[in-house]
Amino acid sequence: MSDIAIGAVRPSESPFNRRTMLWVTAVGVLAFVAMLVLGAYAPDLRSGRNGGTHALSNAAVGFSGLVRLAEATGRNPEIVRSEAELERDSPTIVSPDHGYTDISDVLGRRGGRTTLLVLPKWMTMPDRARSGWVRVPALIPREDPEATLAPDAPLSIRRSRTGGEPLTTVDSAAPAALRFFAPKITQTASGEDLRPVITDASGRIVLGQLGDSRLFILADPDLINNHGMGDQRQARAALALLDYLNSGGSNAVLFDVTANGLGRSRSPLKLAFDPPFLAVTLTIFVAMLLAGFQALVRFGSPRRPERAIAFGKSALVDNSAALIRKAGREARLGARYVDVIRERAAVLFRLAPTLDREAVDMRMEALNPRRSFAELANAASQARSRDELLGVARSLHHWVKEVQE
Repeated sequence: MSDIAIGAVRPSESPFNRRTMLWVTAVGVLAFVAMLVLGAYAPDLRSGRNGGTHALSNAAVGFSGLVRLAEATGRNPEIVRSEAELERDSPTIVSPDHGYTDISDVLGRRGGRTTLLVLPKWMTMPDRARSGWVRVPALIPREDPEATLAPDAPLSIRRSRTGGEPLTTVDSAAPAALRFFAPKITQTASGEDLRPVITDASGRIVLGQLGDSRLFILADPDLINNHGMGDQRQARAALALLDYLNSGGSNAVLFDVTANGLGRSRSPLKLAFDPPFLAVTLTIFVAMLLAGFQALVRFGSPRRPERAIAFGKSALVDNSAALIRKAGREARLGARYVDVIRERAAVLFRLAPTLDREAVDMRMEALNPRRSFAELANAASQARSRDELLGVARSLHHWVKEVQE
């Protein structure tokens, strides 16, 4: 079946407007790129204002106040979102939301480095009036903080009401400013390898050191959380505690949030937006834009589709020649071609139409003494291949031209 010639579609007849489709494509591409970027950096964009017991939380049980205080006093606090950063030598504060949280990987990466583990104390519920704040209805069960280091180093937790008396700093190497005051309900801890650093009036451990390691256990988080930072005395002692932990003279204090589910891991998607791979990503993006531009914009006037079988005598001749070529009958057309040349010569040289074929051949033989028409006609009739026929046809054509000169 042949194709039907179709004219160019007018812009008004198009079902889609070019400008509209360009805007739709641009919005789709931008939305897709934004989704990729947000997917790659989503962990970094978490505000952490979920009311948890970590350094990003503004709730009463959080530690963002200590972070801001440390920053204001030049102690260079840093929020740790990657477990790989836990292998740094700087002192690190780890404060899981619950004792049942698995922090074995965190402590394993810390190894023998100085680490302060803050035990959980309060049961919280979201404050619907203020986002990121919490209400504290009660203490969590003692079994929760007791499970923090279990089963390797089980702890025993006790709570007691106090009148806000000063706590006792047992370690003689501690700075003089390390003087906390007991909260209304003081949480203490005891364990087989737990050595006291700060105790309450009854000698129970509030801050202890686990054996000979550099792992410190703070039983009562109210000493350094946001609620405790409302007291200038506790805030001053909290800074002294950071200095006590940083006995090695590190230039930073780390606050871990990976134990609170706010960590991040390296992903191939994020690597695509970080140097040095960012250059490759931008190159691919520009190449896609150029390809899209080439697809949307036509270069030159539109071409009408061609018919499978063209109109006209020349198309009929070409199709007939192709059919003869397919059939392998070209060599048998020699005699027919001689007849065509004979008829053409008879018209050109005004030979009488009443002459028979032999008479015409005799007249044509006398017209060109340099090239014999009879020999050429005989060679054309005896041609057995396409190349032979083509050579004879050229000779007959030259015969006509020589006669005309």
